[in-house]
Amino acid sequence: MTTPSLLNRLTFRQLQVFQTVYRQHSYSRAAEQLGLTQPAVSAQIRQLEQALGQPLFKYAGKTLHILPAADTLAKSTKEIFGQLSRLQMNLSDMAGTISGELNLAAVSSAQYVVPYLLARFRSRYPNVQVRLKVCNRSQALERLAEHKDDLVIMAMVPEDENLVFMPILDNELIAVVWPEHPLLHSQAPTLSDFAQHYVLSREPGSGVRNAFEQTAAAQGLKLPHCIELGTNEAIKQGVMAHLGVAVLPRMAVQLELEQGLLKELALPDFPLRRSWCTVYSREHFPTPVAELFLRFVREHLTDHQAHFQAAPSPLPGHGVACLPSLPD
Repeated sequence: MTTPSLLNRLTFRQLQVFQTVYRQHSYSRAAEQLGLTQPAVSAQIRQLEQALGQPLFKYAGKTLHILPAADTLAKSTKEIFGQLSRLQMNLSDMAGTISGELNLAAVSSAQYVVPYLLARFRSRYPNVQVRLKVCNRSQALERLAEHKDDLVIMAMVPEDENLVFMPILDNELIAVVWPEHPLLHSQAPTLSDFAQHYVLSREPGSGVRNAFEQTAAAQGLKLPHCIELGTNEAIKQGVMAHLGVAVLPRMAVQLELEQGLLKELALPDFPLRRSWCTVYSREHFPTPVAELFLRFVREHLTDHQAHFQAAPSPLPGHGVACLPSLPD
């Protein structure tokens, strides 16, 4: 079948029906989703198969089997509709009326950063609806594998050639203790000294916990005294209550450090440095809105970094630091 012939015989409606059947693995479910009758769906698929000159699906009993031509067409259809969405997005951008949804997942340590990125993004594109899921690293990896979100924001990205990532901000992990802790008066405390105290940590699967445990293991250290707490906030409160010591993202404890409620303990090879990254799978192309967010972050990368590095000390008693404005 030649290209001109395909152009004359294919319709977007046929491709839309095909895409729905392909995803649902069912004519009846596709009909229900599209608001059509099952015979109408069958007719659209039959016309499409005639245009292509190849069968796409085959029923064996009540099971719908996907044929090789359908897999090939599915890839092309995804690209075609993706290009149409980008065209619509570009036209909307020219008209100043961009809208859509942005679904993000972010590891817990990034929750101190992502809201500021989203606030700046939505100030430029107010009609974009944002959904943010906060989870630990293990859960973020599961969501990434299952394509549950447009983008995932995390540190310690796995070495996987199928993942596309972009570093956006440094994530410093520091050792923190309460202000009167005896290690603060030690001449040159080591990680071994630190590990002799009760260490408060997140649950297994936490990126911060993994980073700290890897550092300890590299130095041949075990962590015999650990107390597991569910959130960074609980860990901060635990340290301030003299329950134990901890390694936490600097962003998570900046306010407490500036108010003197916690103290950073200088240890060899600390702070541990990781980068928060935007991540998506090559098998799951970003939506036009996700591409817009990636472009926005990339274009303002220097501004975002300066924004957090230059945050002034908050006034005593205030729960949130007053951060400088970024250019829109």
